[in-house]
Amino acid sequence: MQTSDRSLDLAQKFTAPCRTASVSRTTGETDVQVTVNLDGTGQCTAKTGIPFLDHMLHQIASHGLVDLEVRATGDIEIDDHHTNEDVGITLGMTLHKALGDRKGIVRFGHFVAPLDEALIQVALDFSGRPHLGYGLQIPTQRVGTYDTQLVREFSWQSSTMPR
Repeated sequence: MQTSDRSLDLAQKFTAPCRTASVSRTTGETDVQVTVNLDGTGQCTAKTGIPFLDHMLHQIASHGLVDLEVRATGDIEIDDHHTNEDVGITLGMTLHKALGDRKGIVRFGHFVAPLDEALIQVALDFSGRPHLGYGLQIPTQRVGTYDTQLVREFSWQSSTMPR
């Protein structure tokens, strides 16, 4: 019985859909490349030129157990807005592409993380109808040089602009 179980596991690995995708997006202000493996281990390479955005991407990968590679260049000498926004858009497009027809996945998910000074709760619905409910109140306007208003912008773009 162990041999057939092992054979079944191997067969499933080779016939399982490949849930990876890569998307590149270039605008007048930015050039962004994102690769995602939804069946990853939480590995992340993030090089956006915006340290706190890189940190957020690392957290998404680590807590979501997805592998991410994000490379972006943009007009950050002016401000972080365009790069932040376009990384969010491109991440949403890449996740949408990697999910494919969504067959075989659980439609709903929920995650709770007690952090030092906050309780983070995320509820996801992969129905394909984009929506963002955002209740995060960040008590400071900046984390390092990062404008914390951009957290909402990134979340909005990555969740509602996947196509």
